[in-house]
Amino acid sequence: MQDSPRIAVVGLGPRGLGALEALAALAMGRGFPLSADVFDPHPSPGAGPNFDPDESDLCRLNIPMRDIDLRAPEMLGTVPLSDWLSPPIGRNTFPPRPRLGAYLQYRLDALTSGSAVTVTRFAERVEQLIPGPDGWHLQAGTKRHGPYAEVLLVPGQPSTRPDEQLSGWQDHAAESDGALAQAYPARDLLDRAKSWGGKTVAVRGFALSSFDVIRVLTQGLGGRFTDGGYQPSGREPRCILPFSLDGQPPYPKPETAGVDAGFDPADEETAAFRDAIAAASLDTPGTAKSLITDALIAPVERILAGQGESFPRQAIADWLATEWSDPGTQTRDSAVACLRNGIAMAEGSRPPTIGYVVGQVWRKWQNPLRQGYNPARTPPDTAALIVGFDEGLKRYSYGPPVDACRELLALIDLGLVSTALSRDPDIATVPEGWRLGADGTDMTAGVMVDAVLPSPDPMQVTDPLISGLLDDGWMTVTEGLAARTGPDGRLIGREGRIAPGLSLLGRLALGSVIAADSLHDCFGAASRRWAEGVLSRIA
Repeated sequence: MQDSPRIAVVGLGPRGLGALEALAALAMGRGFPLSADVFDPHPSPGAGPNFDPDESDLCRLNIPMRDIDLRAPEMLGTVPLSDWLSPPIGRNTFPPRPRLGAYLQYRLDALTSGSAVTVTRFAERVEQLIPGPDGWHLQAGTKRHGPYAEVLLVPGQPSTRPDEQLSGWQDHAAESDGALAQAYPARDLLDRAKSWGGKTVAVRGFALSSFDVIRVLTQGLGGRFTDGGYQPSGREPRCILPFSLDGQPPYPKPETAGVDAGFDPADEETAAFRDAIAAASLDTPGTAKSLITDALIAPVERILAGQGESFPRQAIADWLATEWSDPGTQTRDSAVACLRNGIAMAEGSRPPTIGYVVGQVWRKWQNPLRQGYNPARTPPDTAALIVGFDEGLKRYSYGPPVDACRELLALIDLGLVSTALSRDPDIATVPEGWRLGADGTDMTAGVMVDAVLPSPDPMQVTDPLISGLLDDGWMTVTEGLAARTGPDGRLIGREGRIAPGLSLLGRLALGSVIAADSLHDCFGAASRRWAEGVLSRIA
């Protein structure tokens, strides 16, 4: 008989780390010993691939230091990020992701060395889960581990089948002179980019990942920014062509704490939103839309008026109505206009638009959003509506540093980046690579970089562990969304049965949860609910 119940965590990264920290804190508080086996082949499992300490420093977080609050349980004795970093990083700086990854790995080491949870790491990839009368068994290559009373799956973003466009491009790249590359790992992209000097490089996607790609293709190849603009090294591509469906880059976050404070919702406005999202998550799509719209109008109207922009309530309501149905179509501004306007609003040198204010308020409400939505059993149609609204607003709420937008604008002014074909260009495969065309302008790219984040749909995942759970009925999917889970993360299988002792956290459960791409969510209420559920079942 085991001395203490055994738990397995498959995959780790920040979310798995946050879950284990929450479990350790509860177990220590109750004096209940636990044993956890962590299965993750990554050399820095606490950081995972997104925050790999060995990744390029050109990959930056989209959160300034002033907003990073990854509080660990006090009983673990770890120090805050701001105190741990050496050399320190300024409050308004958006830190490199590898430096955050090193801190996360430090947190895992601290957890491993002193808590009520005995953690054993296995650098193995689990391929199958096998249920038995004594618990779950894990198959990793030729090895079998178990039994486990509880298994937590934290797959992050597993490998997926390429979409139709990307699949065709993979075949084309194998048969032509064109080169097709992935945005990440950025260090691998940089190695390949060293042979792309003088070539035209197209970048599929114009969201946050494209900023990392452009930095790799410029600063990564020896260029640098000075007060006078960008100083090329001569090793860069001839031209970089980012593109997306709407052709617009995301808007930068406010540059300083002072500017950012101008978008703070009042306490009573946040309280009204908490009530609205809790009710909306249980109601019909139409009612949910009305509740959330009404909660947004008051702070948006007040903030606009306070910054010298007076809009009638109906104009704000109309903007939000369009956002619910056709996000991003409120403006047809060019990419350059979006950059210039976004920089000015982030600096505080021009009054914000309705959209910019909505996006910043929504960013500040991400925790109340998750707290109201995630514990609820939201009807599928309502879930699709609210998740779609949150995803659409990410062009504002998940924006890049304003410095990154200034750098991109400087590269455009220099001609090293062109946005002439950024809005949904026609793309044809040619022997040299890809021909992009729009509005009478054509350019041929010898290289295509894919910077589009894959869908969280488990049905498209190629990982045998996930596909096996789908085949066996332990995992089911809400149409148009992702895996079904309960409030504590337990998987909901066929016929609505709860998988005993089997849980999933993260973006692969999008729809059951919301705003799961946030670093703060990894250390938030979802992890605590999972930990409380585990202890309630095995303690």
